Amino acid sequence: MADSVAAARAALTELVGDRADEWDRLGRIPEPVVREASRRGLLCAQVGPEYGGAGLDSRDNGELTAHAGSLCSSLRSLMTSQGMAAWTVQRFGSAEQRRTFLPRLTGGEVVGVAFSEPEAGSDLSRMGTEIRRDGDEVRIRGSKIWTTGAAYADLLAVFGTFGDGAAVVLVPTDAPGVRVERLADPMGCRAAGHADVHLDDVRLPAGRLLGGAGMPLAMLATSALTYGRLSVAWGCAGILRACLDATTRHARRRVQFGKPLAEHQLIARHLAELTVGEQVARRCCEFASACWDEGSPQTGTQTVLAKYVASREAVKGAAAAVQVLASRGARDGHPVARAYRDAKLMEIIEGSTEISQLLLAEHALSESMGARL
Repeated sequence: MADSVAAARAALTELVGDRADEWDRLGRIPEPVVREASRRGLLCAQVGPEYGGAGLDSRDNGELTAHAGSLCSSLRSLMTSQGMAAWTVQRFGSAEQRRTFLPRLTGGEVVGVAFSEPEAGSDLSRMGTEIRRDGDEVRIRGSKIWTTGAAYADLLAVFGTFGDGAAVVLVPTDAPGVRVERLADPMGCRAAGHADVHLDDVRLPAGRLLGGAGMPLAMLATSALTYGRLSVAWGCAGILRACLDATTRHARRRVQFGKPLAEHQLIARHLAELTVGEQVARRCCEFASACWDEGSPQTGTQTVLAKYVASREAVKGAAAAVQVLASRGARDGHPVARAYRDAKLMEIIEGSTEISQLLLAEHALSESMGARL
């Protein structure tokens, strides 16, 4: 397994090279790079070898995701989206659906996960997209916003209402009635292909509807979000590593008042806090991945905790990196300037900081009640 991770890391490094800042400024990763990342199975490396994937466990996939986060958060965003979709197919797809779709996700195709809507962000209960069965077809109507990867996608895993419950349907982006509008000038992860998606009475074969149709939305969404939160958390650990590396290099070389910045105590404090933030984020991610790999009932809570801690530390760490690098880090195209913008989005996606706080508070209250009983 170690050889597989090393090979995957090397492949990511080769694909990104020194082009992440160029992609960020252009707002687009070249299509051949995205397709190659998918073809090599890098976008959903937890998919098993029987479907063309690397079959990494959560810990090893997390290390790969952190590496991607240190190189290019936009590409890491595509890994999060593709991984969420693949996990949803693995979790709810029939054997035939797994055989049909998973090899496509490890073989060059790209998928986006469509959750958010104009009136349904944190409150998914306000989701208005309707999925309904019509004989041997399924029909979809609604609109989605901020769908990561949709601008590159061949498929969309669309979540919507289904009778009194919810469902997920795999929608080709070239199907009649599907319109994808690339989001102009996002603040962060500019090259991640964020787009709004309009679904105007889209009709597809019923085989596109994944199992679990009719389940409560919270149950369907939480499964995908758990994967997504852990992926984002590992990506934030990567952002912190990139900021720490850039900041320590600069602090050693830059001389002010007759000595390197690193020898000034207030700068050393920033370096110490960046080190602590990176280590704390990584340890939270490692524990959450261990829970995932063990099938622990703590997995859901620990992924929320990892995402909450890592995203907050990434925001603080990126701000500290810009502060230390000053004018050199405050220009578009510098890795810490990109990290500063990208990190802020991590406090919003896959459950905002505030939603994470509410979930963690509910867990604390539940644990306290259980202890008293």
